[in-house]
Amino acid sequence: MSNQYTQIDPKDNVIVAIQPLTKGTFIEVARESLMLKEDIKQKHKFALYDFAIGDEIYMYGVLIGKTVKAISAGCAITIDNVKHASAEYKESSEKFTWTAPDISNFEGRTFNGFPRKDGKVGTANYWLVIPLTFCENRNVDVLEGALSEKLGYETKKDFAVDTDALIQQYRSGASPEEIFNTPIITTKEEMSKNRVFPNVDGIKFLKHDGGCGGIRQDSETLCKLLAGYISNPNVAGATVFSLGCQNAQIEMLQDAIKAIAPDNDKPVHYLEQQQSESERQLIEEAVKHTFIGLVEANKLTRQPAPLSKLVLGLECGGSDGFSGISANPGLGYASDLLVALGGSPVLSEFPELNGVEQEIINRCETEQDAKKFYDLMRAYSAAAVAVGSGFENNPSPGNIKDGLITDAMKSAGAAKKGGTSPVVQVLDYTEQVTKPGLNLLCTPGNDVESTTGLVGSGCNVVVFTTGLGTPTGNPIAPVLKMSSNTNLYERMNDIIDINAGTVITGEDTIQTMGEKILDHIIRVASGETPSKAVLHGNNDFIPWKRGVSL
Repeated sequence: MSNQYTQIDPKDNVIVAIQPLTKGTFIEVARESLMLKEDIKQKHKFALYDFAIGDEIYMYGVLIGKTVKAISAGCAITIDNVKHASAEYKESSEKFTWTAPDISNFEGRTFNGFPRKDGKVGTANYWLVIPLTFCENRNVDVLEGALSEKLGYETKKDFAVDTDALIQQYRSGASPEEIFNTPIITTKEEMSKNRVFPNVDGIKFLKHDGGCGGIRQDSETLCKLLAGYISNPNVAGATVFSLGCQNAQIEMLQDAIKAIAPDNDKPVHYLEQQQSESERQLIEEAVKHTFIGLVEANKLTRQPAPLSKLVLGLECGGSDGFSGISANPGLGYASDLLVALGGSPVLSEFPELNGVEQEIINRCETEQDAKKFYDLMRAYSAAAVAVGSGFENNPSPGNIKDGLITDAMKSAGAAKKGGTSPVVQVLDYTEQVTKPGLNLLCTPGNDVESTTGLVGSGCNVVVFTTGLGTPTGNPIAPVLKMSSNTNLYERMNDIIDINAGTVITGEDTIQTMGEKILDHIIRVASGETPSKAVLHGNNDFIPWKRGVSL
């Protein structure tokens, strides 16, 4: 990679500006020589050849657009002269072979996790409080207020204020000066050291706006998602609030848990408000059930586990023109390493696989999964068109500003997160990861909805690549943010965990970056290095209602 510009694939007829390039700069690339006819912004692309109207544009070796205006060699590719286009794909696949990466640096490595009786291993140990309908969100808030700070789990603030200490001083007859000199601030770090249950990472409160109203399928899907969270290896048990009359009935959630984990032995306590004597009694029972559950959960300790027990969510958001060059392929190499070690990476966001469908189909190990992926992509695309939109509307204003001007261009770079290994299973939303190897999960392109779905399908850790920055996290799975460029890492170091910008500057190769990523994942999974999202209490949780969400 040149320190000024690069051709990503030999088939590409557009070149990426690594640095801002000025008009008149002489370019030599891909056995071609040309002079830039205009300034090219960093991360944006310029034409390698002269293009006529209707010519095809290739990047990452795939079709990513067609010209709507003539473009001279050395001129910028923009939303004004190029429109989205992607290659056609068919259901049948071609022969696929894969060469696994060298895993000698990781063979025999383990992480310290929480073993569950079903054989899964958690990277954390949480208790959940879940409402089956939005009508119970207030009771969830009451439980949070009663338990979180008192037990040392306050995550919404960087510190807690002990007003009780001032009240005690006042009642004891202390002077104003004595009251003023009374210490009342406890930092988050101090609170965590004083946790009542040190082996429990937290109590998580999954408030949402579903469970009633809408269509019945939304409530069924919600129950399957919540069942996935309860069954996730990062969870020890749950307290569930039900109103009683909502669509998402207790029995529906219980059936969903049985379908996912028929031998589930995790404690799940159900409280139905319309069957209780009073709200006071309901809250009292909920607090006591939760406290006793925490006592049992605290008996678990971290133990060495093979890396094959890692189920890694592959996510991206706030992407830029470098995402598909540094962060995504770096994560893709880490994904390949994990596959070779027997683990299970999971690639999501189906709207961001537009344009690389045939490559994915070719990588499916079975015809059944190839057909399932084909059908899910066709159905999602048709649903978007039916509401007057389409995959071509996927790039956000931030994406476009930073060089991703068509969905196929964005998708070709986003797909790099999945590495190069075979696809062992294609899953629809809320279906569970059961096979080692690369899994595909149908989720929307919306960052939080997709991350929520990944964890609901069994991921115990997530890596989230970004070029523009995001604080996104998850209630129960650590989410590691990785920047595509060093500038972002330095500006938003408080929320970014890993810097892949060193690939752009040449300090790292894709391979060395991939190994650094996997090493960081192991430390986070072991509880040695907390993710920034966990430190900041980013507990984003948005269930997908299966509508069109690009």
